[in-house]
Amino acid sequence: MQSKVSNIQKPAAPALKGFEWRNYIVYFAFVGVLIYFSISLSDEGFLTSGNLLNIVRQTATISLMALAMTFVISTGEIDLSVGSIAALSSLVGALAIQAGYGIVGGLIGGVSTGLVVGLINGLLVTKVAIPSFLVTLGTMGAVKGFAMWITDTAPVPIVDANFNFIFGSGDIGPIPVLLIWTLVFTVIAHVLLRKTAFGRQVLATGGNENAARFSGVKTMKIKLMVFLGTGVMAGLAGLLYAGRMNAGRFSFGEGDELSVIAAVILGGTSLFGGVGTIIGTIVGSLMIGTINNGLIIMGLDVSQQMIIKGIIIILAVAFGKKAMKR
Repeated sequence: MQSKVSNIQKPAAPALKGFEWRNYIVYFAFVGVLIYFSISLSDEGFLTSGNLLNIVRQTATISLMALAMTFVISTGEIDLSVGSIAALSSLVGALAIQAGYGIVGGLIGGVSTGLVVGLINGLLVTKVAIPSFLVTLGTMGAVKGFAMWITDTAPVPIVDANFNFIFGSGDIGPIPVLLIWTLVFTVIAHVLLRKTAFGRQVLATGGNENAARFSGVKTMKIKLMVFLGTGVMAGLAGLLYAGRMNAGRFSFGEGDELSVIAAVILGGTSLFGGVGTIIGTIVGSLMIGTINNGLIIMGLDVSQQMIIKGIIIILAVAFGKKAMKR
């Protein structure tokens, strides 16, 4: 009888020994952040349903761009132009609506803008072999300058109530439309990364590009596709900005690349490629949104929030499993 009990208990030790706590650091951190702000801001209404839904609204654009960025970083690349793309797309979408092309015209204009910039980024990385950091750093400035130039830095108002409802300011019952956008694309991204050949090829490209190429993976095509994806999602994020704020502005998305990258790395995606997680990215995005919301309620200004975001990125890389191994 004693031997049977010992046989049953033996697997417990290896199971505990094999537990990799760094894989779940974002979940522990998110719970810790919620507990901290819930206690310190208990008299400020932090845990009210209105404020929690407001966090979801504020985080939606970051979440959408972070979902696409997960694929880019999983291939071992990076895209710093997403914030600028969002700004330009919001303006192009607003101008299309203002010109009388309606919701469809605004959608096509905004998303096509992101697609074109994403294509430029992808071609420069894959065909000209310029490092993605330098390519997207350059397009970030160029796209931002173009967004300022086409309207002379003036905002473009959107008076189409249907567009504003669908792309940001609407609620279906108690559920914000922005939450629906986030959930839909989270499911799509998760399935794409985990359940399809494309997702496996993305991870293989980032894990060992040479081995993936010898295995028949068209690594340059994969990289081009993920840059197209970030462009499209950044374009859609720009439309969500425009719908929520009822206008297109050149300042939308400013500094978002920092939050997007922080969300992806903090969520468990390796900065060196080969490892990616969609659920972790969403939790990382919500965590950053929660921190921003809490800091605003505490009265901290934008510059102090940027300092906190920078610290988050450093901690994310320091605690990331793959970063520690490299």
